[in-house]
Amino acid sequence: MEIWINPACSKCRSAVQILDAEGAEYTVRRYLEDVPSEAEIRAVLDRLGLEPWDITRTQEAAAKELGLKAWARDAGTRDRWIAALAAHPKLIQRPLITADDGTAVVGRSEEAVRDAISRR
Repeated sequence: MEIWINPACSKCRSAVQILDAEGAEYTVRRYLEDVPSEAEIRAVLDRLGLEPWDITRTQEAAAKELGLKAWARDAGTRDRWIAALAAHPKLIQRPLITADDGTAVVGRSEEAVRDAISRR
């Protein structure tokens, strides 16, 4: 199991606390420092069953600068969204947890984190 976190994020800290309390084995990835490649973002999206716009933090300054809210959300723009996430990792929703069964969750709630733990 791997968790992508921003240590400054309270949701990330909460998710790590739950993982620790449950004795889960996991690896921490500080994705702002260890920026995921476009291929890694695609792989996580496949595991999540989501599209890049589903995990984009559109209220971030970079999103506003890029005008993301006006971007089309379709197969033709999918690569553009993924490139934006790789170039501006702060736009990636957090925390992301990859579960041992090959799936992933956006761990913003205690329920989501526990769901990931249950997929061991």
